[in-house]
Amino acid sequence: MNHEEFRKNAHAVVDWVADYLEQIEKYPVKSQVAPKDIYNQIPASPPASGEPFEALMSDLDTIIMPGITHWQHPHFHAYFPGNSSYPSVIAEILTAGIGAQCMVWETSPAAAELEERMMEWFKGMMGLPSDWYGVIQDTASTATLTALLTAREWKTDFQSNKKGTSVSKLRIYCSTETHSSADKAVKIAGLGSENLVKISVDDQLAMIPSELEKAIQNDLAHGYVPCMVISAMGTTGTLAFDPTRQIGEICHKHQVWLHVDAAYAGSALVLPELEWLRDGLQLADSFVFNPHKWLFTNFDCSAYYVKDKEALIKTFEILPEYLKTKTRGQVNDYRDWGIQLGRRFRALKLWFVMRTYGVDLLRSTIRTHIDYGSWLASQIEQTPHFELLTPQKLNMVVFRYNPPGKSVEKLNTLNETILTQINQSGKAYITHTKVNGLYGIRVVLGQTRLEKKHVEDLWGWLVKTSDALPK
Repeated sequence: MNHEEFRKNAHAVVDWVADYLEQIEKYPVKSQVAPKDIYNQIPASPPASGEPFEALMSDLDTIIMPGITHWQHPHFHAYFPGNSSYPSVIAEILTAGIGAQCMVWETSPAAAELEERMMEWFKGMMGLPSDWYGVIQDTASTATLTALLTAREWKTDFQSNKKGTSVSKLRIYCSTETHSSADKAVKIAGLGSENLVKISVDDQLAMIPSELEKAIQNDLAHGYVPCMVISAMGTTGTLAFDPTRQIGEICHKHQVWLHVDAAYAGSALVLPELEWLRDGLQLADSFVFNPHKWLFTNFDCSAYYVKDKEALIKTFEILPEYLKTKTRGQVNDYRDWGIQLGRRFRALKLWFVMRTYGVDLLRSTIRTHIDYGSWLASQIEQTPHFELLTPQKLNMVVFRYNPPGKSVEKLNTLNETILTQINQSGKAYITHTKVNGLYGIRVVLGQTRLEKKHVEDLWGWLVKTSDALPK
């Protein structure tokens, strides 16, 4: 493909993307293909000679698109959204075109300095502690692992990097509702899954601080070394909020690293009125949230903050001869701030999104999504045979269909049937969770293009589907 062909084909691709996003509601939200449907349409070996661009686009439409679940569809209400927006897409195109590898300042000074400034922008607009230092990671899972590795080194006086993890019996604590990335991180860090202590939760499914205190005291009595607590600012299953301040005070008392996982709900900190979300954050040693979930920025982009940046850098820095530069110590070389050496220019899309939206529109959009959650929760509370399983939190609603005279097992089956039928219809995509053994339908109303009519349509489909079930 030469320069002129690239120009022509790139214009065609932008038109394709614009058409796709404009007409996205014509697609079934969740892909309807069966396993291996896509695989079996792709030749077993690559072509010997290059194929025309038109053939690639044709196969994109006929082979690939049927196997896509459309995360940018306004009726994507599953998991947490992986939001995008027009300015973010444009920035991704520019990032790909520039093709910079942003491992140290000298490999692209603009990338490093824009990243530093974007992390400062977030601190200001979200009311985060002024003494935190920010860096962009790819995902919250990576950020949690980064925090754990830093806490491991901090707690062992940076000896475990030298001598291995056998130097200490380190313990990590989180609630029974914490994201599975904690389970993965302790294994990758070499601490062992048996040293991840799961703390029980209250009736709101938030960590019970007194149970954390008991677990730490018990471990101290048996020769273990409490190392880190992961506190969830919005669990994945039900958006439960662990009490950050109480947990932080326990961590401070026992010299334990506190990591706050705010992967989804952290974006709501842009709202000044949600002051309760900030309570105790100054006690945290590290913190992560994902702009790629609810701040309209393409995946992947996680904002990670740490109080002690020297501990972070000391954990990860390695300086071979080929990476030595004369600017070292004067600038942020972000390769030392995490696991990756090679780094994408992720700050550019944050810059485009925040400048295009402006703080006011970002805040009003998130407020609107929370209002949609309140509306849906009110419909559930007013409709016979439906009930909330947890109080509505932000823009997540967890509920179930609950006709009288049914066993728990039968109700679980009925609700699973409703969810399956909605998803198979292609009209919307929703997922489930379990609340004390009860199967709950879990709806998150945070898609970029979401409007009130979409929430009303979803509720109508849920009621109609439940009404059609055998009585």
